[in-house]
Amino acid sequence: MVLRYAFKLIEMAYVIKHRKPLYTHFCLFKKKLSQSQKSILRQGLPFYNKLDLKHKSSFEHRVASFIKDKDFLGRDGVKVTEEMKVLISASAVMLTFGFRDFYIGLISKIVIYPSEFYSKINDAYHKGEFNPKFKALVLSWEDFKKGYEDGTDNINLAIHEFTHAIHLNSMKERDVSSTIFSDSFEELSKMLADNESLRKELMTSDYFRNYAFTNRFEFLAVAIENFIETPQEFKIQFPDIYKMVKQMLNYNFAGY
Repeated sequence: MVLRYAFKLIEMAYVIKHRKPLYTHFCLFKKKLSQSQKSILRQGLPFYNKLDLKHKSSFEHRVASFIKDKDFLGRDGVKVTEEMKVLISASAVMLTFGFRDFYIGLISKIVIYPSEFYSKINDAYHKGEFNPKFKALVLSWEDFKKGYEDGTDNINLAIHEFTHAIHLNSMKERDVSSTIFSDSFEELSKMLADNESLRKELMTSDYFRNYAFTNRFEFLAVAIENFIETPQEFKIQFPDIYKMVKQMLNYNFAGY
């Protein structure tokens, strides 16, 4: 008990100074993916191929753990395949790869439709949504795949919807990674609110699509889509925002 309290104090001081957890990927017994699952990762997730061998091992462990932790449910005739489980889980793990707790506790089930689906939330057709009441992330498989067909258009359904889930989860949980994420989001919001010239630059730039300016939550989701897909362009055009998103995700790997 005393040691745990001492560690928390030490880590708190470290987080205040460095704005990142003391450690993230420590694990004694890592879960393994099958060769076919690894092949799915190599072919379907460019991010995985950017990792070194050590990080690939941690990534595979997290994907296997995420698959085991969630229920995958098909709707409207969808039969859930291993490809679906691996790539959807890998999308979540990619976004939380800088977190210590990567499970996104507010999600217990992944619901997969073949294409756009009718949502009772606002009586409209959606490509994806996160429903915290039912702890469900809902995706159109057709649109999920489109998100990875062009890796530089800054439009990726899985990244967008998982970002919303991660954000809400960070407001609920108090683990170190959630705290850094939510605190960094508030810092980013304040930066944008206080800097009129930066806001004007964002509005006149073609780099962020118009949907980003719906509200600050959609801006975050779009910003992280851009961060994942075109990091170098993001860093050049909006270095201060890039730095804040990098801090939020604790991304110090794969060339980010």
